[in-house]
Amino acid sequence: MIGIDWGTTSFRAFRVGRDGTIRDRRAAPKGILNVPDGRFGDTLREEIGPWLAAGEDRVILSGMIGSRQGWIEAPYLPCPAGPAELAGALVDIGFDWARVKLVPGLSGTDEAGVAEVMRGEETQVLGVAPLLRDGGIACLPGTHSKWVRVVDGRIVGFTTHMTGETFGALRGHTILGRMMRDGPADGPSFDAGVTRSADPGGLLHHLFGVRALALADRLAEADSPAYLSGILIGHEVRAALAQAAGAVVQVIGAPELTALYARTIAACGGYAERHDGEAAARGLALVAEHAQWT
Repeated sequence: MIGIDWGTTSFRAFRVGRDGTIRDRRAAPKGILNVPDGRFGDTLREEIGPWLAAGEDRVILSGMIGSRQGWIEAPYLPCPAGPAELAGALVDIGFDWARVKLVPGLSGTDEAGVAEVMRGEETQVLGVAPLLRDGGIACLPGTHSKWVRVVDGRIVGFTTHMTGETFGALRGHTILGRMMRDGPADGPSFDAGVTRSADPGGLLHHLFGVRALALADRLAEADSPAYLSGILIGHEVRAALAQAAGAVVQVIGAPELTALYARTIAACGGYAERHDGEAAARGLALVAEHAQWT
């Protein structure tokens, strides 16, 4: 089968064998916002045509391809949900070259009853064997970081933190960015930011300190982005672990980002186990196993 993680800016495809191993992979900067005139079918054929020609005829998609801006808008499936529930809610997409199905994504509420949604992260979570076997907490860092709770092989709830997007907005569109230049993302300044996130005063106060420290010549402009990142990720992790002190967190994503989160989780009293983004392929294959293809 072919599993595809199709997001806002990127397209990742995996050819998965019957034994669950990844036999081949493709990636392209062809996220849904980069597909001209909504030509999603043409783009899919261009990217996986050789695999289809080799006999693959089952394709399962997840991510923002199922959003209102994507190929077809798929209704969210409420939590709790696991591979079987997701497979039962797959949406068929008309495509001349193969049978194509779309994972719907999940919805839920936070502790205050405010709505939560995700598309794509659910397949990555289900691709991490320890979570399915033992349950626990997953963290998927990124533009909109997700913290996901798994019980008995099903996702029971999650929260979203706009950490990555907030970093980009603060650096690119506020006064903080005027005293920043590129520097190492993972140096001592990052750790200092994480430490600062534990101090009294709250996030908004801590953010202005990025500028004040630079004006006082106590923070170099090249170290300011890492310090800001540490503050933001530190606040995120502390909030997410507030009710789960000492928890083991399965961190899923790009290596450079999961490394920063693992350091932060350890600094906040938790324990991190890292997994690469190819967990999506394993999760998609698991959902495909439960699907009806006839």
